[in-house]
Formats: sequence, C-alpha cells, structure tokens
Amino acid sequence: MRSLLVPLAAAALVAVPPSAAFAQEKKDPPPIQVVAIDHKEPVVYEKDIEPIFINKCSQCHSSSTKKEGRFDLGSYDTLMHGGKSGPAVVPNKSGESLLVKLAGRTVKPLMPPRGEEPLTPQELALIKLWIDQGAKPPSGARKRPETILTALPPGIHPVRGIAVSPDKSAVVASRANQIYVFDAGSGNFVRSLLDPNLKTPDGKPVQGAHLSLVESLAFSPDGRWIASGSFQEVVLWDAQTGVLVKRLTGFAERVVALSFSPDGKLLATGGGAPTEDGEIKVFEVPEGNLVKDIKNGHSDQVFGVAFSPDGTLLATCAADKFVKVWRMGPNPWWEGAAVKPLRSFEGHTHHVMDVGWKSDGKLLASGGADNVVKVWSLETGEQVRTINNAATKQITRLVFVGKTGTFATCSGDTQVRFWNVDNGGNVRNFAGSTDFLYALGVSPDGAIVAAGGEEGVVRLYNGANGQLIKTLLPPGVTEKKP
Repeated sequence: MRSLLVPLAAAALVAVPPSAAFAQEKKDPPPIQVVAIDHKEPVVYEKDIEPIFINKCSQCHSSSTKKEGRFDLGSYDTLMHGGKSGPAVVPNKSGESLLVKLAGRTVKPLMPPRGEEPLTPQELALIKLWIDQGAKPPSGARKRPETILTALPPGIHPVRGIAVSPDKSAVVASRANQIYVFDAGSGNFVRSLLDPNLKTPDGKPVQGAHLSLVESLAFSPDGRWIASGSFQEVVLWDAQTGVLVKRLTGFAERVVALSFSPDGKLLATGGGAPTEDGEIKVFEVPEGNLVKDIKNGHSDQVFGVAFSPDGTLLATCAADKFVKVWRMGPNPWWEGAAVKPLRSFEGHTHHVMDVGWKSDGKLLASGGADNVVKVWSLETGEQVRTINNAATKQITRLVFVGKTGTFATCSGDTQVRFWNVDNGGNVRNFAGSTDFLYALGVSPDGAIVAAGGEEGVVRLYNGANGQLIKTLLPPGVTEKKP
C-alpha cells in the first residue's frame, strides 16, 4: 500500500489529456467485494492480521523499507498511531476506519495502487472483523516494556492537577512531581506534600510527592483526604497534616483522572496506556482495597471519571470518543455486586477529555479534544445539545459548580470559561494564562477558581466576577514574564 497522496513530481512527468484522464478514471478497479466469513474464534492480530500486512503492505509501509504517507505497518503500535492523514484504525468501528476504506477501494487513493495485488475479499473481511472486535493488540508477543523512572530533568514543571477544598480554605496544586498547598484566601504557600522515602531505582533520594509527573488531584467531599495520581500509582494524603497515608499500585500507566464518591468512602481512578483498554478502578478509602476493576470499559485510555451526585452511578470518558455510565447500585454495592453498563453516549469526534454531572443527576456534560462540549440526558440516553466552538483548542477539564447549573472548563487555548448547562450559554471567562491549560479546580459555591498548565503557575480567580486574585507559586520560584 502506497502513500495517501500522489507525489506532485510524478504527476508532472506525463501530461494526460482530459479525455484520457476520464478514460483512466473509468478503468479504476471496483471496490473489494464485501463478504461474510465464518470465523467463530476471536481474531488474533499476530496470527490472522499481521501476515496480511507483511504479504500485501510491507513493501510500502514498513519501517525497514519506507513509510509512504508516514504510515508504518511494521508493528501494532505504529499501525494504531496512523499516518499523515491521521488514525488508520478506529477500534470497534471498521466502517469509520481509513484503513478499511482505502484497502477496500471505496475511497481514493486506492490501496494498493494499480498493478499491485489487492486484498482478497476474505482478507478485507478478516481485517474488518478484527477492528469490530476492538482491534486488540498481539496477545502473547506484546509484553509491556518495563519503565524505569528517574528523577525529572530541570525545567519540567507543568501543572497537571488542581483541587479546591470543599470548605474553600485551601488550593492544592501540582507542579511537575511536586504537590503544594496554598491558602485559598490569601494565596500564601502552606506546605508541600512529600514522600519522605522517595528514591530513584538506584537509591538516590528525591524531594517530591511522586517520581514522575503528578497527573491528577482530588479532595474528598469531607476535606479529609487528598488523592494524587501519577505514573502507575495513586497516593492518599492526610489533608490536615500533609502525611502520606496510603500508596495504591497495580496500574498499567498514568492515572490521569480521580473522583471521590459523595460519601468519601470510595475513590474512582481513570487512566491506562494509549491504544489499549482503558483502566477504571475503584478503591475503598482510606484502606486502599481494590473493590472494582471495570474490565473492557473503554477500548482506549480513560481521561475522566465522575461519581453521580447520589453515588450510585459512575460516568467515564475516554480516547475511544465514548462517554459511558456504569450502574454501581446502592451502597455497599461493592460487596459481590457486578458493575453494569447503563448508558453509552456517542457523538464526540475526538478524545473525550472529561465528564461531569449536574447536581440533580439528570444531565451530564463532556468536553473533548474536538473543542466542543456535549450535554447528555441520563433518562433518554440522548444528546441534549452541543456547545460548538466551546474552545479553539482541546478542552482538558470540566468541573460542575456545586449544586448550580453552571460548569467550568479549561482548554489549550489558555481560557477558563463558565457555562450554563441548561441553555449552553457562556456565563463568564477567566483570562490571564499564556499557555496550554491542563488543570482546573472550583469551590462548591463557585467563589474560588484555580487553573494551571504548561506555564507552571496557578492562577487564583474570583469566581463571581472573573477577576484574577493572585498567581500562586511555591517558595523560591518567580513567574516568568512573557
């Protein structure tokens, strides 16, 4: 299979009269016939799919030779990464997968080009079936390489996590692998959250909360606990003393989303490795016991988790473009009860980055890398509205404001915005940031708003009027002026 674009130089070598070009176009081979195949067992990538790519595609799309269209079929990972025209495979959706359209010769440019052996109907059907079954990676050969963390290099200081205490007395924020607590009223630094036993694998002590970047932060509803997510771990901290209480492990990759249940007894986590099944886990607090591990909940990395206001449901969203709601049941649902899917919302055209609930539990809102916010009805399972152009770059976080119908978003376009979930109106904007925003925290009454991102600073705002109160930085750090 060759490039998705015909090289201009080649086109310039031969001048084809319009009539000849028309005749040539009419001679294009027909689409590959769509056939049903009798394949009762799950399709196995290394057994059923990889040999097709090796025999029919490797000449033009292999890292060992060349990569037409910047598309490398030499490994599962590079296949799932896609090429110059974007992702080639959409798990569970063969009809939307560019690979199927081009190889099936229903979309130009046809693959492979004229003169080369195309896929057989049976080969195309097998690839479609593999995609519709989730485009699973190699079963035995694909072993996750061990990651050995070292101390972060200097100059790395993004703010990936922010949380405001329920009583709006404190703002907790990450900066690289550090976690800082600030007084929400004055903006003064209070303390750092430090793991006194933190060391690199070779035994060198590290001053920080985690070895890797802190990816997520959350306050428990009673203000007693702070949870922080990082690479392959979550740590529970005593919010009053700053003491490390419990370390939760067993994660495949980064933990980028955290949500406490309304009663504070449970902590839901979201994450996972890109292009693999997303991770959704639920733990008891503060014991740290894993009570539920939702397998195959999403076919790609999970970016957002949120308990419903009554704690009986859990909403999740992921890179697979889906928002899903899981029935947890009345407490203690974790004692032998199965977690069941209740709703699946489809409509985003890119990764869904965060999700939240209106306080009455009837509506959800989700923000995505498609720069839009979508509002969903739990009762009907339908989309209520889309807030188009809610940002000019991806929306990274979405937080509902207490028991109001207002929610806040932050995005890569440096803006924090307040929205009305009932009519989709933009209520208020918060300016001042100069770089990509990753993290957002709002007090339950909406009076305190904090946001941060690639700059490495946290800006504290008055939620009532949008005015900047103060820029929060740890001791010894000064803000870099643009």
